[in-house]
Amino acid sequence: MNDQTFSLQPFPSTESFPNLKIVGNIARNANQLTICYTLGGDLKEIAIPRPSNAPSRKYELWQDTCFEFFLGIKNSQRYWEFNLSLARHWNVYHFDGYRQGMQEETAFEKLPFSVQNQADGLVLTLDVDLGKIISADQAIEVGITTVIKYRDGEVTYWALTHRGVEADFHLRDSFIVKL
Repeated sequence: MNDQTFSLQPFPSTESFPNLKIVGNIARNANQLTICYTLGGDLKEIAIPRPSNAPSRKYELWQDTCFEFFLGIKNSQRYWEFNLSLARHWNVYHFDGYRQGMQEETAFEKLPFSVQNQADGLVLTLDVDLGKIISADQAIEVGITTVIKYRDGEVTYWALTHRGVEADFHLRDSFIVKL
């Protein structure tokens, strides 16, 4: 089993950031991928939606606070984007190459994950079987990201690393977790 911890950094900008921290861990055991994000700090400034009683596949979740990760197959241009909202809505997209051929990934009919309020912040945990899209022997490269939307409408972009002049989660050289 391959297990790695992570800490996301805000995209460098001139704005000051409230006291926020996004950390977590990601693990792969055969084709079972587990990712856990912890959002800690001063959460009262963040726009946090109420949990939905009927979570479903939704579009443009990145317009609001959204936990994301990008999963690519090593030595392939293909990759997937997973979007997880605090309201428990979700989506998965498949790309043929950098921002090319975006399609909803129909292999997933649901994406159950949990969001818990804990003393030190919000914890989002997803367990997903990747067997629907890749084989267990394929090496994967992962980019871990989060969009944070504040009550005043400002949006900040968090990632393991920022390799572009603008915040761009799709840049393949920022998929730096190897599993």
